[in-house]
Amino acid sequence: QVQLVESGGGLVQAGGSLKLSCAASGVIVSIADMRWYRQAPGKQRELVAIITSGGSTNYADSVKGRFTISRDNAKNTVYLQMNNLKPEDTAVYYCNTDWGLRGYWGQGTQVTVSS
Repeated sequence: QVQLVESGGGLVQAGGSLKLSCAASGVIVSIADMRWYRQAPGKQRELVAIITSGGSTNYADSVKGRFTISRDNAKNTVYLQMNNLKPEDTAVYYCNTDWGLRGYWGQGTQVTVSS
C-alpha cells in the first residue's frame, strides 16, 4: 500500500521560505520518479518539480531558481525547498508518484503567501 504524506505548509509573507516534506511508504523514493504538483483555487493542477529515479531534476518555469526538489533516501522522503515565495505560489501542494503501474497522490498541504 503506497502512502504519501505531505507536511510543512503554512502561511508566510512574500519573500519568505518554506520547506515541504513528502514522507513515502510502500514506494522507494530512490528508484521512483517523484513529483510535486500544486493547485490554486479555480486553476488546474500543475507540475512544479520532478526528481527522477536517476536524480535528475526539472522545474516549472515559474519556480526555477526559487524552488529546489531533493530526496533523503534513508528517510524515504522527498522535499521541496521554496524560497522567495510570491503570492502567486499560494496553492495546495501535492506529492505524486507512479508505482506498480498506478499513480498515487498525497492529501496535500496548503501554502499561503501573503503580500
